[in-house]
Amino acid sequence: MAEGSTKLNLSSSARRSALLGAMFLMATSAIGPGFITQTTVFTAQLGAAFAFAILASILIDIAVQMNVWRVIGVSGLRAQELGNRVIPGVGWFLAGLVFLGGVVFNIGNIAGTGLGANAMLGVDPKIGGAISAVIAILIFVSKRAGMALDRIVVLLGAIMILLMIYVAIVAAPPLGDALKNTFLPEQVDFLIITTLVGGTVGGYITYAGAHRMLDSGATGVEHVRQITRSSVIGIIVTGVMRVLLFLAILGVVAGGTVLSSDNMAAEAFGAAAGEIGMRVFGIVLWAAAITSVIGASFTSVSFITSSKTPERKRNLITVVFIVVCGTVYLFLGQAPQQLLIFAGAFNGLILPVGFGVLLWVAWRRRDLMNGYDYPKWLLIVGVVTWLLTLFLGWTSIMGLAQLWSA
Repeated sequence: MAEGSTKLNLSSSARRSALLGAMFLMATSAIGPGFITQTTVFTAQLGAAFAFAILASILIDIAVQMNVWRVIGVSGLRAQELGNRVIPGVGWFLAGLVFLGGVVFNIGNIAGTGLGANAMLGVDPKIGGAISAVIAILIFVSKRAGMALDRIVVLLGAIMILLMIYVAIVAAPPLGDALKNTFLPEQVDFLIITTLVGGTVGGYITYAGAHRMLDSGATGVEHVRQITRSSVIGIIVTGVMRVLLFLAILGVVAGGTVLSSDNMAAEAFGAAAGEIGMRVFGIVLWAAAITSVIGASFTSVSFITSSKTPERKRNLITVVFIVVCGTVYLFLGQAPQQLLIFAGAFNGLILPVGFGVLLWVAWRRRDLMNGYDYPKWLLIVGVVTWLLTLFLGWTSIMGLAQLWSA
């Protein structure tokens, strides 16, 4: 009797650890080099009014992730598997978009680790990027890769938040102005809001946590409460990081500092805390970038494999994926700008296509949802949000068309 209870407790503990890892994988995948740059630039542009954009984007992100996690979690199937069940071939189309975008952005993420290592330790960015890629590879070649992945993203996520709390306190932002503008903004920029949404739940990021959750075994109707709670907490973690970074930059800007360099985030951290601030910036950038490398690699490979693929084989494919991206980075130094724009357009297409498939499954395919009666309110919120993703997709296509005609 006691032996059986021990096994049950170990199983439950492992499941909780994997769910925690899934939450932080989603959050840290969203918190990449682009996340830091966007938040810095928009704070310098809008000041305290940026608080409203953050609140609006968090609410939209929650609407997206609650639907994505619930459909994938209850069905027990990955997004591309659901797509192929709805319309044969749609799942592979979605997988192709995610994988291609993942390759390009992962080159950018590895470049981010190099810049972070340079700011943190003063090492050459290429050497820092190469070492960081090796660290990511070691996680996936570990005999307990799943546990290693979960623990590293939780640890680095916690480090980023603690360091950002320090910088936000030192920067002494005008909290009253920030709070007022959260609900009564002096300026609203809808394009900035959609940009934040695309950067937080666009591309592979949309599915990072949900696909990792499948590996935890917390799937099926009986785990709906866990699935919902995990999806919301993951977005809140991302939101907390965004708010702390916003407050740190706001404190610098409100203090009269004009951010004008090519690396505004580093400039702001330096203005807030001097030499220590620059080192903190390096640690935060490196942690943000390497967790994005891990998230992009895991999720991209999850789209070209199936739930029946042995974990060892999937991890080896992930290692090859990182090696290829790292090699391209060493030769080019960064992802070519045009490729990043193309990949951004892919992200704009991934969200409405993938999210539309999942909402269709929730609405019309109870057979794939194990007979689950999907909440009407959540479906309505999802559809309204999906209409916004269509706008995001259209914006991306127009940007791609302009690039093509240039």
